[in-house]
Amino acid sequence: MKTAIVYYSMSGNTKFIADKIAENIDADVIRIEPVKAYPDSGVRKFIWGGKSAVMGNTPKLQPYDFDADKYDTIIFGTPVWASTFTPPIRTFIEENKASLAEKKVAVFICFSGGGADKAIDKLKKYIGINEFAAELILVDPKEKSDQENEKKVKEFCELL
Repeated sequence: MKTAIVYYSMSGNTKFIADKIAENIDADVIRIEPVKAYPDSGVRKFIWGGKSAVMGNTPKLQPYDFDADKYDTIIFGTPVWASTFTPPIRTFIEENKASLAEKKVAVFICFSGGGADKAIDKLKKYIGINEFAAELILVDPKEKSDQENEKKVKEFCELL
């Protein structure tokens, strides 16, 4: 069976790591996008995104190609918004919750501020699992690409 990397990325950090992981483990990459894009700059970016995350919004997503039967492992990739995972990830999980029950699940988080550990805990609770097969937390990996991050990505992949 195969692995799917399901991610949402606004600034490119999460996409950057999704692609790195896919290179290491030959996974299918599934980018999810809301129908109505979030503001991606200025104060509105933080207010709108943070409010949506805190309120537990589930925005309508652009069509995506995902057949859970093809995968035994699902890796979620998300930025941290207001100490939680992003609303597009919430929508994807809501739309696919039944098919995730028997899968091995891992997560990687990219962030600039804080709250990564809280986001991971909230994601576990939302999916309904006690632990992830692997967890990876990186601070601004696209802008701060270095050997240490490469090492963390390889270690994450080895756990899968």
